[in-house]
Amino acid sequence: MKIAFLADPLPSFKIYKDSTYAMMSEAARRGHEVYAFEQKDMAFVGGEVLANVAHISMTGDADPWYVADAPMAWALTDFDVIVKRKDPPFDMEYVYGTYLLELAESKGARVVNKPDAVRSHNEKLAICQFPQFITPTLVASDEVRLRAFHIEHKDIILKPLDGMGGVGVFRVKEDGMNLGAIIETLTEHGAKTIMAQRYIPEIVLGDKRILLIGGKVVPYCLARIPQAGEVRGNLAVGGTGVAQPLSARDYEIAQALAPVLSQRGLLLVGLDVIGDYLTEVNVTSPTCFQEIAQQTGFNVAGMFIDALENLA
Repeated sequence: MKIAFLADPLPSFKIYKDSTYAMMSEAARRGHEVYAFEQKDMAFVGGEVLANVAHISMTGDADPWYVADAPMAWALTDFDVIVKRKDPPFDMEYVYGTYLLELAESKGARVVNKPDAVRSHNEKLAICQFPQFITPTLVASDEVRLRAFHIEHKDIILKPLDGMGGVGVFRVKEDGMNLGAIIETLTEHGAKTIMAQRYIPEIVLGDKRILLIGGKVVPYCLARIPQAGEVRGNLAVGGTGVAQPLSARDYEIAQALAPVLSQRGLLLVGLDVIGDYLTEVNVTSPTCFQEIAQQTGFNVAGMFIDALENLA
């Protein structure tokens, strides 16, 4: 197959942990042709979506880890599959990229994850479609509602709807310390909608990343355990990743969501679960492939390329 990865700049990859690198390596190992381009390389020209795409050869070394041919203009329909792996921020440029990919789909391109499905699943708000699995949650911009939620639940988490990597996540305990300032900051004085959730004490055991691939559940998750004094387990802010088998509750949540999300065109999904509760549905560029593989021996990238091969 010809597999083109829409990704962030290749020199920015931290290959010891990057999931896109793991996908590329597994694809190349199986003899597939690997290509890469960035969102800025796309254009709608003459009725079709083109991109300046480079063929990538994996070196097997740490530096340089790839050799790229000179980029050439390709129609996205020339590839067997486009794997969308651009990280947020999920801003309007990101949205415009999904529109271009959707135009390419209309001409016959195959895109993973489907661009309309990515747009439709805000990674914070998507949990509200599965209320049976979430902790008490409020989505609002109104300070009165947010304060009332704190009075009811006493210990809460407040976070923006467009953040990633734990940025902008605050815990407010029963004393309400800095609640007003946090609400003002996150909502920009009522102009932006945010999420409030009852605090889940099991965060000390880790924020578990559970991967769904092609409607199936990866049997191991990565529990991202916060540093002392932190409420965020994200690896980007110093959390420690510990791979572990899924619990019965993890399986219950994952097996309920996997077929639904797969049917919607989401081949790869990263669920975040704290304790017994679903907290996020990650669809833009889910990670943790390498950490799980390194600690358990389970070839997550292999399972992903299997799914691509089955799709194609």
